[in-house]
Amino acid sequence: MTPIKPSNTSRACRTLLTLSLGLTAVTGCSVAPLPALKPPAPEAWRNAPSPLAPARPDLNRWWQAFNDPELDTLVDQALQNNLDVAAAVERLRAARVLSQHAQAPYLPSLGIKTHDAISPDTSSSYFLIGFDAQWELPLFGARQSADRIAEGNQALVAADLRSVQVSLVAEVTRQWVELRSAQQAERALTAIRDAQQEKLALLRVREQLGLAPHADVADAEAELARAERQLSAPQQQIQRHVQQLALLAGRPGPDPRWLKPGPQPALGQWQLNSVPADLLRTRPEITNAEAEVLVAAGELGMSRADIYPHLSLGASLQWSLNIASNRKHTPNGNSIFSAGPGISIPLFDWGQRVATARAKGHLLQAAVLAYRQAVLQGVAEAEIALSDLEQTRLREHASRQAQRATQTHLEALQHRARLGLMSPLELTTANVQALQTMQQADSASTERDIAYIALYKALGGAPLPNPTLKDAD
Repeated sequence: MTPIKPSNTSRACRTLLTLSLGLTAVTGCSVAPLPALKPPAPEAWRNAPSPLAPARPDLNRWWQAFNDPELDTLVDQALQNNLDVAAAVERLRAARVLSQHAQAPYLPSLGIKTHDAISPDTSSSYFLIGFDAQWELPLFGARQSADRIAEGNQALVAADLRSVQVSLVAEVTRQWVELRSAQQAERALTAIRDAQQEKLALLRVREQLGLAPHADVADAEAELARAERQLSAPQQQIQRHVQQLALLAGRPGPDPRWLKPGPQPALGQWQLNSVPADLLRTRPEITNAEAEVLVAAGELGMSRADIYPHLSLGASLQWSLNIASNRKHTPNGNSIFSAGPGISIPLFDWGQRVATARAKGHLLQAAVLAYRQAVLQGVAEAEIALSDLEQTRLREHASRQAQRATQTHLEALQHRARLGLMSPLELTTANVQALQTMQQADSASTERDIAYIALYKALGGAPLPNPTLKDAD
């Protein structure tokens, strides 16, 4: 840098200002273009049921379709207290803090330093203090590329938080539905066991009277043993589900109220009239893929900027104080100011920088293709979930019809038994069949509930209510 006399300071400042304005004009001339993301999504859902109402459904708080206040409270508590969500929130906060300083490397820096120096002939020693200012100009799209990388990294962490929240709500809802289903199964299997005990007692009486062979009694004993064995399965599931719910809710142990049997959540009327754009807005996997494209575009822009010379502006002010001297006359208290541009030109590694930029371009195209694949994957999962939900609805409807028919048959037999036209033993067998049919219908309802949960998870969980979330603002 060429020293400038203090009298020429104002002229040097005007020169630096003119130079910086001219260089700043080309800061965005080489920024990498951001590709347009056009998702290959269908115009309408292929597997959506035909009799859909024209009104758009409310996708917020989709789990409220089960009409279960306990489930609503549990979901809100899980969103507030789950440790995985809390950790994801902290990661988002960290990303936001860093993104606020994405342009810090391209801001002017000012430093102050002091040190002592001895002249080469060891005749004098000096105390030096200096001020240095340096500004690397963000030319050739470096500033915009840095912003894209910061924005993309923040979007990646936000998508991770969203994914954790979506999975949490779906898992809490599924565990609760299966808990209530296990409790209903325990009640039905307990009733079947009691009926089998009654049947065995009646057969033993008939055996003593010589009206039934011992083989019938042995068969009844085997049926009772199977009923006892089947009863242990829902009891095991109940303990498993309440412990999983405690883990999801961030609790050390389950709430005792969960162990009290309650009605199985009933899935009411549902409708879906949303277009794939809703899927793009809410599905975390697609948001993540979009953020990857933004980061790849920013990295491509940075690699392109590295091909060109790096320009900077600098200034310094140095002042010295003589501390000790072996001479009689030594200058003391001198100061000097200098300013000027700096340039770094890639020469021998220019080819490597060009290759890096080309490689980053291919990685950007790969990110775009991954985004398109994420959209296709999301559409496929939603279509499968729609189909599964419709098929489980049909199975539930058929099972409920069979349950009503079996119940009607049981009531007719009970009427005949009251008239003395049939034996209590025959009525016991019919009662067991009715209980088994009811259990099958409840199981079909649980399958439909699980399919409903899978659908909304495939849609990205729909918009979650902001007031219940630990937002990272």
